[in-house]
Formats: sequence, structure tokens, C-alpha cells
Amino acid sequence: MSTRNTRKTLTGFVTSRSGDKSIKVTIPYKTPHPRYHKVINRQTVVHVHDENNETKTGDKVEVMETRPLSRLKRWRVIRVVEKAVTSDAVAISEADVAAAVPTKTTMTSSASPKV
Repeated sequence: MSTRNTRKTLTGFVTSRSGDKSIKVTIPYKTPHPRYHKVINRQTVVHVHDENNETKTGDKVEVMETRPLSRLKRWRVIRVVEKAVTSDAVAISEADVAAAVPTKTTMTSSASPKV
């Protein structure tokens, strides 16, 4: 019995949920400019099959190359590496931080500064 070849895997961020079981994943990478050698931030957008509809926009996911599943989809989700922080969680954490930080007190002395 022959073994299957290893397939490409990439890690990126979900940028769009375009339909049922379909997402777009942006894969950032850095490359040097050919002449000036400054490091440039680039990105690749791939169309990915999400069988269980388990991802949301902002999630960090690992995707694997697969056979063509539709006109554009050539990748599928392996796992969700990191869940996105939701706006509800951000609002709660900001309220916790505001409650934990003491407020600044002002001096209420009757003496005025000399001019």
C-alpha cells in the first residue's frame, strides 16, 4: 500500500464568510523588495471549505490543500488555531479594567497658585 503525499498547510485569518461552508482566508507573509531589500508585507487570499461552519470572521485557522471542491475552492479547514475576540468580550473586559483602575483625585485646596 502506498502512502499519501504530504499536502501544503498554511495559517491565516478568516476575513469573510461568503456563504454556507465557504470562507475567505487571508495569509500574510513578508518578502524583501527585489531592488531596495526593504521587507514588504504581502498577503494571499484563498477560498476555503469549512465543512462544519465552525469559523467566524477574525479566527486564526490552519488550512490544507485539497482537490478542487468548486470553481475557486482548493483548500479546507484543518483546525481553528485561535478564536477571534468578540465585541461582547471586549466590552466586558473594558468595563472590568475601568472598574479596577482607581480614578484620579483632584486637589480641592482653597489656596490659589501665585501668579
